[in-house]
Amino acid sequence: MKIKEAAERLGISQRAIRFYEKQGLLSPSRQQHNGYREFGEEDIWRLQTIVALREAGMPIADIRTALAEIDAKDEGRLMELLELQRSVMFAKWVEMKQMIETADRMIETLRQNRTLPIDDIYQLAESSRILREQRAWEDRWGFDELAGDHDRLVREDKTKYPDYDEALRLIVKRAAPVRGERGLDIGTGTGNLAGLCLEAGAAMAAVDQSKEMLKACRRKFPEVETRLGNFLALPYLDGRFDFVVSSFALRHLTGSQILLAVQEMRRVLKPHGRICIADLMTIGESGACGSSETGLPLPALLDALETNGYITKLDQMGERLHVVLAVPVRPHRPG
Repeated sequence: MKIKEAAERLGISQRAIRFYEKQGLLSPSRQQHNGYREFGEEDIWRLQTIVALREAGMPIADIRTALAEIDAKDEGRLMELLELQRSVMFAKWVEMKQMIETADRMIETLRQNRTLPIDDIYQLAESSRILREQRAWEDRWGFDELAGDHDRLVREDKTKYPDYDEALRLIVKRAAPVRGERGLDIGTGTGNLAGLCLEAGAAMAAVDQSKEMLKACRRKFPEVETRLGNFLALPYLDGRFDFVVSSFALRHLTGSQILLAVQEMRRVLKPHGRICIADLMTIGESGACGSSETGLPLPALLDALETNGYITKLDQMGERLHVVLAVPVRPHRPG
């Protein structure tokens, strides 16, 4: 079929097809006598794939890589590309929700006061900017390289992971998953905590910022649904889970990011959803930065949970190791 017919069949413009051809994403044959493009079924399938990936927001360079992986029948690499794109889209979606909330506050201020002073506009915009910066995520810890040694490290490094197995078992005991419930393990690593929740009968999903950690998790626990993402932009829609758990991961956030992380946890939880977290925690300033060495600022976590309508139960397992269970005082309505 000619380019006009291909464009009509796919509902795109001829100009778009020419652009994709120029970018090297497809190469239809040409008729010898006039040089006109001739699109076969394989070309149409390739165009459909390109259009679908573009609709998903994937850049041209990544589409070129994805098509090469499809041609090479490398399903694992293609899955990684699609998971990365989904993670990026969820981060953008969370940011867009934040922008909508800022606009809603401006509208409400204008409705109530019949005016919107420039200082109020500036303050709302500045708050939005700060939140956007706080949501910026960067892997500063190199967890892809650590994935192969993770299970050995968590049991041998008593400084960063004291009483590791006992802490995970206490999380499961406090979160009390039951058959038929759906849980989310954030910062899952190789999936040890998710695996224990599976044993208790829950259906489990797991999120981590490291694709190599997720690969290891899938090898160990193929029943666990894995997604690339992080605390500040969880790759799930609202109200999907009965409980959220996390172990030795939240400490990598700053105090202000902890509030955003709790908001994200509550967003993906059902109205009565509960949270249980184990980590090294310090009794310090709420705004202090956490780290794998010093631990998570406990006041920041408790403040964030209280702000979001939770009551907490605290178990101290050692000098710094704590397990926090949070249950909502009032049901949360997602959305």
